[in-house]
Amino acid sequence: MSDLPNTPQKDRPWLFRTYAGHSTAKASNALYRGNLAKGQTGLSVAFDLPTQTGYDSDHILSKGEVGKVGVPVAHLGDMRTLFNDIPLDQMNTSMTINATAPWLLALYIAVAEEQGADVSALQGTVQNDIIKEYLSRGTYICPPKPSLRMITDIAAYTREHLPKWNPMNVCSYHLQEAGATPEQELAFALATATAVLDDLKGKVPAKDFPQMVGRISFFVNAGIRFVTEMCKMRAFVDLWDEICLERYGVEDPKFRRFRYGVQVNSLGLTEQQPENNVYRILIEMLAVTLSKNARARAVQLPAWNEALGLPRPWDQQWSLRMQQIMAFETDLLEYDDLFDGNPAVDRKVEALKEGARAELATIDSMGGANEAIEYMKSRLVEANAERLGGIETGETTVVGVNKFQQHEESPLTAGDEAIMVADKDAEADQIARLEAWRASRDSGAVEAALARVRAAAQDGTNIMEATIEAAKAGATTGEWGDVIRQAFGQYRGPTGVSRNPSNRTEGLDEIRERVDAVSTKLGRRLKFLVGKPGLDGHSNGAEQIAARARDCGMDISYEGIRLTPDEIVEAAVKDEAHVVGLSILSGSHIPLIEDLMGKMHIAGLGHIPVVVGGIIPEDDAQRLRAMGVAKVYTPKDFELNRIMMDLVALVEPSGIAAE
Repeated sequence: MSDLPNTPQKDRPWLFRTYAGHSTAKASNALYRGNLAKGQTGLSVAFDLPTQTGYDSDHILSKGEVGKVGVPVAHLGDMRTLFNDIPLDQMNTSMTINATAPWLLALYIAVAEEQGADVSALQGTVQNDIIKEYLSRGTYICPPKPSLRMITDIAAYTREHLPKWNPMNVCSYHLQEAGATPEQELAFALATATAVLDDLKGKVPAKDFPQMVGRISFFVNAGIRFVTEMCKMRAFVDLWDEICLERYGVEDPKFRRFRYGVQVNSLGLTEQQPENNVYRILIEMLAVTLSKNARARAVQLPAWNEALGLPRPWDQQWSLRMQQIMAFETDLLEYDDLFDGNPAVDRKVEALKEGARAELATIDSMGGANEAIEYMKSRLVEANAERLGGIETGETTVVGVNKFQQHEESPLTAGDEAIMVADKDAEADQIARLEAWRASRDSGAVEAALARVRAAAQDGTNIMEATIEAAKAGATTGEWGDVIRQAFGQYRGPTGVSRNPSNRTEGLDEIRERVDAVSTKLGRRLKFLVGKPGLDGHSNGAEQIAARARDCGMDISYEGIRLTPDEIVEAAVKDEAHVVGLSILSGSHIPLIEDLMGKMHIAGLGHIPVVVGGIIPEDDAQRLRAMGVAKVYTPKDFELNRIMMDLVALVEPSGIAAE
């Protein structure tokens, strides 16, 4: 039967990736080579927060963050080690890097040249989507306009020197993680892409522009509602083709193709009954593989236990095997698209497209994505509040969380090594090697190269040539980042949390009465300071806590991400806070909270209760309580109203409860 002329040609598998990197470049290199030996066909590099935000590993803001959520890369030596014995001319590498994308791409090019690779043959992607950083992830450095300029500098440079490289990976993944509806995910991602292409038009010859449109790729998310998610991907395909043809006049269909990679949803992974996450990950993968005409070209899957902490190599292997079984054991790749002509699918796709077009029209009326950042951020915070509210009330079922909670203990989570712990000595080791690197280089050559970066930033010259020079001269990530900060200034994005209460006050009457009673006793409105110490930009939890506290009648103070312990203590003094809430999802909670608690006591604020939320193992939670932390919350604590009651009880003067 396979020789019949009407049998469709078997589709090739997508790239198999695992998002990975931690501790040190040496440890991450071993992890990469191990994953490649197991059948992974592409690399997806996770960088730590100092690297993502342009700081060296020994900067004060890097304390506790080094090697936690990715690999630290401070200079060319680190990049060499990261890709040791991995021939870059034979690899397809995705680097999840945004604000420092010019710098990391420069280091990658320099290492490829050292390996003797033909740089023009390099294949891969830098994410390089700074707009979603303002909306959902927070690893930006400078304001939107110069950030957009650097995105298109990379695109223009790759057109000339790395023609097979994707200069930008429009990332809707984190939009969904921040609560975006499918329509918002479609619209906000496409608005970002058009902002980039509008800016790029002036930087490349008109005859080359269609080809550059064809080099723009996307990185998306797929949630548990897999029929909707599959329809979303078909809508993405249609809308992108429409935009490329109508807005940019791209006539060649191959340059209008919607090319995307995916990591399926981490937002829905549960700490409770975490073994259920295996099924969630598989179902979510179906959304981006079942429909041939909207199939992902690269897939990376989270591990089942990422709501608990770092996955082990075995956990990542399990997710890799899921992909391989789907691609090689099933007959999925042997058929044409399974959904063409399906009326239910067509209706849903059209509805999603209609909703996305309406959002796109609103954004365009504001002047485009760069001008609409505050609007988009507020929309995401509201959408996430709706999502969480549905889980709290039970309107949205999450198995093992708000329904079917009775369960057997999982043997998968038993034992001391069930969750990998980042090497506690990695930060000291990284700093020692950084100091040795600085001592061994030609400091004059570094200063001269950085001066050229500064000049390029200021006069509008493409930033890439000078950045590559600086990488080869031995400059560090923090030194390059400092030049960018000096040239363009730093930026603090909108929080999306209005000081005005929302309309979602149903079910809050009892809490509001308690807040009023306590505030009367205190002599002023209960003041709740929400802070995010360190470099972690995952602000979704902090935003929702602040918004719910506001709706419960508290006087909130939330200034957004990336605060030092000193700044939080200073704010607690200035605002005369009654309770301080801290959110940290990067795993750096122990050093940062230890530092903050010490400073609180020195400032005479030891009486103010401090509560902490994050992905915090129970052993660490006990350590935090021993430091004086009043309450510790983890992802299993989804009932925000209960947290609000806890906050009121912590500051309740004696006598109120009895009245």
